[in-house]
Amino acid sequence: MAAAPPAPITKPRNTKKHSLRELKTLGNQLLSSRAHINNLPLLLTCISPNFPPQHVLESLLSLHSFFSPLLPELPSSSRRPAHNKDNDEPDTDVIYKTWLRSKFDEFVISLIDVAVSPKSEDALKEVVLDTLMEFIRTGNGGRFNSAIYHRFLVHIVQSTESLDFVLELLASKYFKYIDKFAKNLEAKDISDGKTESGDKVGDSDSRESLELSICKIHYIISNIPLLEDPKQDSDYELWGGSGFSVKQGEAKGPSHHLKTEDKDLKSEKHDNDSLSAGNYAKKMKLKFTKAWISFLRLPLPIDVYKEVLSNLHQAVIPHLSNPIMLCDFLTRSYDIGGVVSVMALSGLFILMTKHGLEYPKLLRKTLCARSYLPSLWQNTGRNFFSSLILV
Repeated sequence: MAAAPPAPITKPRNTKKHSLRELKTLGNQLLSSRAHINNLPLLLTCISPNFPPQHVLESLLSLHSFFSPLLPELPSSSRRPAHNKDNDEPDTDVIYKTWLRSKFDEFVISLIDVAVSPKSEDALKEVVLDTLMEFIRTGNGGRFNSAIYHRFLVHIVQSTESLDFVLELLASKYFKYIDKFAKNLEAKDISDGKTESGDKVGDSDSRESLELSICKIHYIISNIPLLEDPKQDSDYELWGGSGFSVKQGEAKGPSHHLKTEDKDLKSEKHDNDSLSAGNYAKKMKLKFTKAWISFLRLPLPIDVYKEVLSNLHQAVIPHLSNPIMLCDFLTRSYDIGGVVSVMALSGLFILMTKHGLEYPKLLRKTLCARSYLPSLWQNTGRNFFSSLILV
């Protein structure tokens, strides 16, 4: 019969008084026997930006080694303990694993806090990021955990810190894994304008926080890796082997090393879960479109607004599932007047000539731009107007 779950520690000892050697001993004990399971809450208290980096790192290494092999066996966070059929009492082993799951969730939240804290050193943030992404890759019963990934992105966006280092590291090391990105391009929940402070939008601090969040969202979706033409051979990097293989159905990931007796069963599951290159590109476009349309509904700061308009026709429109959905944004931008109006011309021209947009007022307004923006007219408006006449 499984051992009863450990009694919770309500008042853990002050770990700041523990030396690194003592923390290492606590970690080794935890890894050696369930009898030392009460070391787990103690080590968890060290995963905080308020502790020295060396203490955080030592505890992190022990906890990572402890949780990694257990993740496929742990229940989901929302699952309630099952009851024993004989005596209608909860199964003790299930209770124990449910308790472990709650501690793993605490561990993840603490790691995120360290990653977004201004108190944390960059070197520590990189180790924490790698640990988080490893848990994201396998934290859902051994599969990709979208919930942790989403929580992490939300904390990054809603943080009152710029987090340039974390964002650049995340984009350079992990955004390239396109087989998982299609599931995590939603901008709905991370673009609602909320901040951690909970202040009213009218307050200056809240406006600054909102603008910072919008800038971070813009950085994230601007660094989304885009699929090339699926008809062309491309060596895409997959993460976990559950995506598609572009080169002649070449298998990638763990499925390539399956044992002979499991190949048929695993192959069937893989065929059901995987997508062809063409279907995956279509799904990516749908998610990419939804993310951008949600983002463009936000009150963009003027510098972000101009950057979006200057890149929209090349970096966004060609990759949308339905580019005509940008009509409202571009026509509103054109109606603003001034520099913003002229910058919207390129996008409008593409929608009119390639996607069937009808905008009768555009010709008259374009002629007006010649009078109040002569320099910009020479660079943009004249070419645009000439193109309209040719079309």
